[in-house]
Amino acid sequence: MTDHASSPHPTAVRLARFTKSEQSEILGDGPDPFGVADAGLTWLPKEDHFGVREGDRLVAHAGLLRLPLSIGGVDTEVMGIGGVAVAPDVRGRGLARVVLTAALDHARTTGLQHALLFCRPPLVPLYQRLGWRTLDQDVHVEQPGGTVTMPLRTMTTALRAGAHWPGGPVHLRSLPM
Repeated sequence: MTDHASSPHPTAVRLARFTKSEQSEILGDGPDPFGVADAGLTWLPKEDHFGVREGDRLVAHAGLLRLPLSIGGVDTEVMGIGGVAVAPDVRGRGLARVVLTAALDHARTTGLQHALLFCRPPLVPLYQRLGWRTLDQDVHVEQPGGTVTMPLRTMTTALRAGAHWPGGPVHLRSLPM
């Protein structure tokens, strides 16, 4: 299942790994490929990876990690989505939708109710078009020095029909993904 530049319908595949080299294939070797270094956060690596290839080149990626969360004082788990990237020269072709759909299809097999991601404000409209909803409240996350308020926008999407995000304070009980 390899995508080619001429393929009208690219598909995403589960990747055995996602290395720094593969990240560089998509985003280049800049010092802040995801544009979040100024947030000053420590991030967890993802465990499951999905990508779109065109020929031998990886052009899109999304990673998953199951995370402990407290919503309104009730402990639960969500599927964290992170490392979402599409190479600049192939943006605008729907590859974010393709790779996120594959990642979320896998997330639905876990029995979890919701997925969660953190993004820079300019990316909120993209995720909204893909069915994600912005949480309009502070979300607290763990960091090596203690709990901090997440400076990026927090978005969620249901993984099950009829799943509704509960109300109350949100605390990610781990480093963000």
